Amino acid sequence: MTSDIAAEDEVVELASELIRIDTTNTADPDTTVGEREAAEYVAAKLTEVGFEVEVVESGGPRRDNVICRLKGADPERGALLVHGHLDVVPADPSEWSVHPFSGAVQDGYVWGRGAVDMKDMVAMTIAVARRFKRDGVVPPRDIVFAFLADEEAGGRLGAQWLAANRPDLFEGCTEAVGEVGGFSLTLAEDRRVYLIEAAEKGIAWMRLQARGRPGHGSFLHDDNAVTKVAEAVARLGNHKFPLVLTDTVRAFLEQMAELTGLEFPEDDLEGAIAKLGPLSRIVGATIRDTANPTMLSAGYKANVIPSSAEAVVDCRVLPGREEAFLREVDELLGPDVTREWVTNLPAVETPFGGPLTDAMAAALRTEDPGAVTVPYMLSGGTDAKSFQDLGMNCYGFAPLRLPPDLDFASLFHGIDERVPVDSLKFGARVLDTFLRSC
Repeated sequence: MTSDIAAEDEVVELASELIRIDTTNTADPDTTVGEREAAEYVAAKLTEVGFEVEVVESGGPRRDNVICRLKGADPERGALLVHGHLDVVPADPSEWSVHPFSGAVQDGYVWGRGAVDMKDMVAMTIAVARRFKRDGVVPPRDIVFAFLADEEAGGRLGAQWLAANRPDLFEGCTEAVGEVGGFSLTLAEDRRVYLIEAAEKGIAWMRLQARGRPGHGSFLHDDNAVTKVAEAVARLGNHKFPLVLTDTVRAFLEQMAELTGLEFPEDDLEGAIAKLGPLSRIVGATIRDTANPTMLSAGYKANVIPSSAEAVVDCRVLPGREEAFLREVDELLGPDVTREWVTNLPAVETPFGGPLTDAMAAALRTEDPGAVTVPYMLSGGTDAKSFQDLGMNCYGFAPLRLPPDLDFASLFHGIDERVPVDSLKFGARVLDTFLRSC
């Protein structure tokens, strides 16, 4: 017997209510709110329909995660993990058209911090899980649903902690789907491609330090720590790393060339990628490593030369480039500047193709008959890094059919973050179909 409530009937309200729960993650334990209230909300929604959930505090107070399992028809098959994170980056209400934690539903959108990163996918997942449990749906294999803490600070107190300390929660999982994939890019009036994340760059946040002789600011001084760090940061920030086409990026460009008629010659690849419009900001960052200085710290008084100076650099490294990247970095830094990792998470690259990605494509076509799926690499990072360490093949699949004129990439961590209501309902229907056939 089936219920009268479909996943799409609940998904907008779920997303709005999740956004209203402030789960700001500043990466500073003194100012981070924590995910507990959102975890309690998720756990209540799942237990209400009969799930047995486990709420796990990971690595710190109020850093809660929710995990449950839906048994499938074939226990011999590897399980599928569907994961999403509950935390969000900070938002300044004075910069927004609506309050970032209002969850306002207006003008055809659900507004607020987390609307696309990633309480939309969390809401879709909860809606589908509730529908399956109410209706007694038995998927082809076990599905593990995980709602996680701390992704916005690299997952050290969330997915990383769980992978290291509670791998039993993911027992039997061989594949995983998470965020930043499955969204549409309109090529023509009624022709869309849906980008499936099959790879992501490594995240390497690097702290640089130089030491020198302290002294009075008025004296001649040839051993200045601030100068050493500043020069090293300038060399690194101005450096262009070599162009490298990974398997995923090459497959993306080949399929986009076939679909659009555009050419992507390697001698003008960045110029050609710019023709992809707003998407070029993501794709353009996946053809070479990047090292962007983000923080500087030195000194305590205007007329005192300090004994040390520091900087932090956000490095994003392509799969297979780790050793070559570090060689280049060390040459640029020189002998007077040391480096250490603040965070060092590996790149992810999963072969695109096979039954799981076929199921994604088929589910999309049930709602958009002309849908074409294309693999791509994410320039950022997700909790997939932790689940790759547990032996899972990881993909980004949070399906959304987007308006052609929406600059989707700019909404991630952006002002006036919002997700179209119709896109949320579309995603709930697609995810429902996908998980019935995965």
